[in-house]
Amino acid sequence: MTISDKSTIFHGKKIADYVAGERASASPTTAYRLALEYDAEQSMSGLLLDFLASTDKAKLETLVIGAWNEPHDEGPREVLDELIRMAPQLPSLKALFVGDITYEECEISWIIQSEYASLLSAYPQLEELRIRGSTGLELPAFTHNKLRSFAIECGGLPQSVLSALARSSMPALEHLELWIGTDGYGFDGTLATVRETVSALRTPGLRYLGLRDAEIADDIAVWLSSEPWVASLHTLDLSLGTLSDVGANALLASPHVRGLNKLDLSHHYISEPLQAKLRAAIPGVVLDDHQKGGEDDRYVAVGE
Repeated sequence: MTISDKSTIFHGKKIADYVAGERASASPTTAYRLALEYDAEQSMSGLLLDFLASTDKAKLETLVIGAWNEPHDEGPREVLDELIRMAPQLPSLKALFVGDITYEECEISWIIQSEYASLLSAYPQLEELRIRGSTGLELPAFTHNKLRSFAIECGGLPQSVLSALARSSMPALEHLELWIGTDGYGFDGTLATVRETVSALRTPGLRYLGLRDAEIADDIAVWLSSEPWVASLHTLDLSLGTLSDVGANALLASPHVRGLNKLDLSHHYISEPLQAKLRAAIPGVVLDDHQKGGEDDRYVAVGE
């Protein structure tokens, strides 16, 4: 599986593509996406300035950044710097998605990212940040008191980023989503690294935990099945990974998992008899996209 479709909803709003030169209404129900064609002469920072000139900046709450100029060659530094410069004029910006890019525009593991500490510092009111791509991603340890939702989508999450997150603080966090990925595309950590990160970022208000697209999905499932705090979640999302009967049996035996509103195991390698047991025991389990493969023939859904 690759990311073939652009996002349609972000921060509870329907996404609409901004067309240069047109008026963009700061609608409470619409999030605008800024994206460039591969041969566009305009820069993304220029498109951002056009967009901001066409809307009520003081009321802008949500923004989606799609493909910028050659995302496989350079990161979004230019547009991030422009957002930082414009921060005093964007007091209502609460949600930002950087990298809503399909595989036809750039494969997820080819997307060059950037440094985000300065952006987070410039927007203390930000409540949601979603980043796609981990190549070149720099995320020094930070504290942000308003972030409620934080997500990194990638084919492989570097240990350096996980370790920095383990030294960070987001006390208002309700939604934590990390695509762990594979060692072939950048994941160079271990289960211990993932555990340390989640333990550091877990808050009393956490309702969604997504450790997705993981080649170590079985190890993660075995670990989480023994954690009593898992019972306080609304959703545990282990989708897109290589979960097999090993992890599934641990989840099935766990008293902390059975009461979850949703347990998403989509894209999995669980045997059909065990799938039936999971459905009977855990009403909220999702078992879409059953894969077939032996121990040495299992793949995460999103890699390259």
